Amino acid sequence: MIVIPRLTLEDALAIMEAAEAKARELGVPETICICDEGGNVITLHRMNEARITGVEIAMAKAYTAAGHKRATHLFNRPGGPALPGGEAFGIQMMHPGKFAIFVGGFPLEAHGRVVGGIGISGGTGEQDTAVGDAALAAFRELVERQHVM
Repeated sequence: MIVIPRLTLEDALAIMEAAEAKARELGVPETICICDEGGNVITLHRMNEARITGVEIAMAKAYTAAGHKRATHLFNRPGGPALPGGEAFGIQMMHPGKFAIFVGGFPLEAHGRVVGGIGISGGTGEQDTAVGDAALAAFRELVERQHVM
């Protein structure tokens, strides 16, 4: 049997709070989605004035990061696997509308296991990454405090 730690709603809300605080600091209205290890949405927050398109994009980024266990920007970096000629070219077509290959999706890892993902949409790639970094830092602190596994 495999024991998998699970994100709780309280965990997701703490991560969300850190992400939103960073977005406010940057002055960027973002949409932030946190999902579990299966890509199922736990929290979805569209800040005031955030683009309406950000909802589906943030969900796809979180789903991809959790489900494929890697940050979304790793798919399309120069020489990346999802670019023409790469071994995973067209991978986003396997899950139409749910698989994102651009910056803003990050897996949530605890003790060597992916337990979820976060997707951020609304800013530039650099801004989405900064918001993601703040969320990941909050998640690491949460894991350390909880001493899970």
